[in-house]
Amino acid sequence: MFVPDLPLRTERLLLRAFTAADLAVVRDYRGRPAVTRYLYHEPYDDAAARAAIERLVRRTALRAPGDVLNLAVTLADTGEFVGDVLLSWTSGEHRQGEIGYVAHPAHTGRGYVTEAARELLRIGFGGLGLHRIVGRLDARNTASARVLERLGMRREAHLRENEFVKGEWADEVVYALLAREWRAAA
Repeated sequence: MFVPDLPLRTERLLLRAFTAADLAVVRDYRGRPAVTRYLYHEPYDDAAARAAIERLVRRTALRAPGDVLNLAVTLADTGEFVGDVLLSWTSGEHRQGEIGYVAHPAHTGRGYVTEAARELLRIGFGGLGLHRIVGRLDARNTASARVLERLGMRREAHLRENEFVKGEWADEVVYALLAREWRAAA
């Protein structure tokens, strides 16, 4: 079990719980086709953004396998919204987790997502005691692959046309990192 003392602070960022006040910004960035191109959902309309906020505000702790920690990422000095990150506790028995992230397009290319995701790896390995954390992505999402590589994760699999997403077959790529690899790189 891991219940973080929020907000979490990194060098440039605050990772905090979502609030109802985040509705407009979530609708804005998750409503853009360019942002959701490689995600499982279509661009958010107002109803989808409201449903997402209702889900996101509850994702503040990892109490049991199956739980998801989903945090808003903001700039520490201005509070400007950068995107969101998540850590999912996928297996208690096998001590497995998964990370994910979505960046606001106004803040890509500055290393913010990598910095925020690194904090979630720290939580997963250090706070929750996970053995292995994966990142899964659409094989066409090269920007996301670069984030995982900067985190020290290795590409383990390329699954051909394994998911039918948004009306087409898509390849999935899986990256992973072990706790001992994380500790050795720290």
